[in-house]
Amino acid sequence: MKKTERIGMVRRVVDDIERRKAEALAACEKSVLAAQAKLDELESYRAGYVRDFARRAGTGMSGAGVREYQVFLTRLDEALRQQSQILAQARLKRSAELESWRNAARRAAAVGNLATHWQAEERLAADKVEQKESDERSQQLWSRRTLAHGG
Repeated sequence: MKKTERIGMVRRVVDDIERRKAEALAACEKSVLAAQAKLDELESYRAGYVRDFARRAGTGMSGAGVREYQVFLTRLDEALRQQSQILAQARLKRSAELESWRNAARRAAAVGNLATHWQAEERLAADKVEQKESDERSQQLWSRRTLAHGG
């Protein structure tokens, strides 16, 4: 098996690994975007809830109503804290996947460059063999003609 055939097999494996790393990175990016959207939604909901509370408090509320708002606001703040943690974890995972993909891409590029180099070497060697054979055929033809004409 030629070097280029061996490196071709390695190249396919390395390229496949790089592609899978890119897909994993894309999935992480989707997770980050989804977590951010959920956090934005919770923050928007909380801001609306606080506005509603301020409006209702301005028109008068019972003590029980105020406590219910405060309890719900506490739960909402906890949900926001948890969602912020989920987002932070998703971002960390995305960063790790990005670095993993970058490493795989560098390996794929290095193997690709090596394959290109080896292919060029093989072409050059094949060209030299072809040139040598052509020269030998020309020499033999010249020798035959010279002998045939009484050279």
